[in-house]
Amino acid sequence: MNDAAPNPRRAEAEVDPRFLDRWSPRAFLSDPVPEESIRSLFEAARWAPSAMNEQPWLFLYAVSEEERARFLEPLVEGNRVWAKRAPLLLYVLARRTFESSGKPNRTALFDTGAAWISLALEARRLGLYAHGMAGFDQEKAHRILGAPEEAYEVIAAVAIGRKGARSDLPEELAAREEPSGRKPLASVARRGGLNGPEIRG
Repeated sequence: MNDAAPNPRRAEAEVDPRFLDRWSPRAFLSDPVPEESIRSLFEAARWAPSAMNEQPWLFLYAVSEEERARFLEPLVEGNRVWAKRAPLLLYVLARRTFESSGKPNRTALFDTGAAWISLALEARRLGLYAHGMAGFDQEKAHRILGAPEEAYEVIAAVAIGRKGARSDLPEELAAREEPSGRKPLASVARRGGLNGPEIRG
């Protein structure tokens, strides 16, 4: 069923293999994700760090056919065409203000990103894949989720499930169904400031 080629990714420094193994396929099997696995995904996210331990993230998820149909509505067609097969759909939200003070939380997106990657890595431990999506209608997402725009930012949609066959995808998407590369290590870190030297091996 999984007709993927070997993972072409290569690290430039020693790193846990799970970082290279985590990627975002579009081909999903429709097999349901067990409830205990869903709980484990959100448990992993729960332990992410956050400013003032506010944990500003909120994951709203759909598993039934009716729920998933609603969650698909805000997605752009290019995402909807493949995400409809995923058995678990969710939206990642960040609370805009601190619960403790009501003041704006400028690190809410940073902290929610930490929770998302925790969830994505836990998905791989469970034999699942998580594909995050930015292509959706914000206004429609707020309305369908019942999340007030003044209180929450809807950051991303996510499809989760077991990897399906490349042949299940439209031809254009099937051609892109492999782990993507990354910029060289030297281009993502500099010592001492923006004009400082790039990191070296």
